[in-house]
Amino acid sequence: MFEKLKELSRKLKREIKVYRLVLSDKRTPKVPKLLLALAIGYFLMPFDLIPEFIPILGQLDDLIIVPSLIIIALKFIPREIVEDCRKKAGD
Repeated sequence: MFEKLKELSRKLKREIKVYRLVLSDKRTPKVPKLLLALAIGYFLMPFDLIPEFIPILGQLDDLIIVPSLIIIALKFIPREIVEDCRKKAGD
């Protein structure tokens, strides 16, 4: 169980590094950059658009909004840019 959590943590750190590299890459179009920046900003925001005290929705908003923005952004980014950034993040 502990090993699975460590592996998940490593993968998450690597993905964050990939997204930072994608954001800083000059070849990345502006719309995906904006979507990734919104996802990261929403994740780091000290308050939620949907308050936590609202049952279920308050907890699910982070699990729905952030991944959705990331997925949409990655669809607009050319595959070779993401692959290059994944290679750089793996080094």
